[in-house]
Amino acid sequence: MIVTTTQLSHYVSKCMEVDLVPFIKGPPAIGKSDIVRQVADEYNLQVLDFRLSQADTTDMNGLPAFTKDKTKASFVPMDTFPVEGDPLPLKADGTNYDGWLLFLDELTSAPLSVQAASFKVILDRMVGKFKLHSHVRIVAAGNRMEDKGIVNRMSTPMQSRLAHFELAVDPKGWVKWAGNAGLDYRIISYIGFKPEALYNFKPDHNKDTYASPRTWEFLSRLIKGETDIKPDMIPLMASVVEEASAREFFTYAKIFKSLITIPQIMAKPETIPVPEEPSIQYALSGSIGYHINEKNADKLMTFLERMPIEFQIMSLQGGIKKNKKILSNTAVKVWISNYSQELF
Repeated sequence: MIVTTTQLSHYVSKCMEVDLVPFIKGPPAIGKSDIVRQVADEYNLQVLDFRLSQADTTDMNGLPAFTKDKTKASFVPMDTFPVEGDPLPLKADGTNYDGWLLFLDELTSAPLSVQAASFKVILDRMVGKFKLHSHVRIVAAGNRMEDKGIVNRMSTPMQSRLAHFELAVDPKGWVKWAGNAGLDYRIISYIGFKPEALYNFKPDHNKDTYASPRTWEFLSRLIKGETDIKPDMIPLMASVVEEASAREFFTYAKIFKSLITIPQIMAKPETIPVPEEPSIQYALSGSIGYHINEKNADKLMTFLERMPIEFQIMSLQGGIKKNKKILSNTAVKVWISNYSQELF
């Protein structure tokens, strides 16, 4: 069944809590692995990213080794798989994770022999004759057959071992994620204004790349910190989101140059004209969300409350994600008391 990003996070968590293995299916580059990592962070688990398409059957069963008396051989599991008795993993700061999230990615790209070898890991939680650690949770993911990637059919025994979810492209959910992840505010504003620009993948395309949740994040890395996006940056942007998307975004980014400035708004928050063009409203709300802080929030909120409610929400979502100190501002507190349901 097709689900949104927000729904999927909840469903993956529920499956993990009852020791079921969720399988996330969807077109490429829409953020399947990002959702898995978010869930891992929520549960304080270390992600073990295991690509089944690159695995061999011995990876799932272990390698043969002699017993101590050398009269027999037994299989020894790879260190990829935590087994009973292993210590909990350490973070960089010296504290412990609460366990591991074993992410079996590219499941549908794995040969059937590797899929079969993974049955025991997925259903029985065993690696050879060793039990997986009780603090291991498992999530699997893969692409769809119709997307013309390197995909093999899933065997029927594997189907019955998984809880199946198909992830839809979800611009609204992506905008929320992008705000949390600190992506460039101009990209967030652009996708909010034109949701269909988030993903233009076609299985039969002949371009070098395409716009997707993954590649917009790449673009954010390239332009973040650039106060002015100039024409000579178009080839750089096109290298990750393809030329048509790069040119459309460049045109939208030029709007930011013509916006009323934050100092102009603060000088006359009650009387300065509010733009009527939706594209400019989107850009302006993104700019306010980026620049608002606990010191200028009073005047910016006075202006912001003159804009349509959806742009107020967009600005405050971005502002709070970037700087939680604005929650101490009285004007922001009053606004949240009225619109908290829409904001969060």
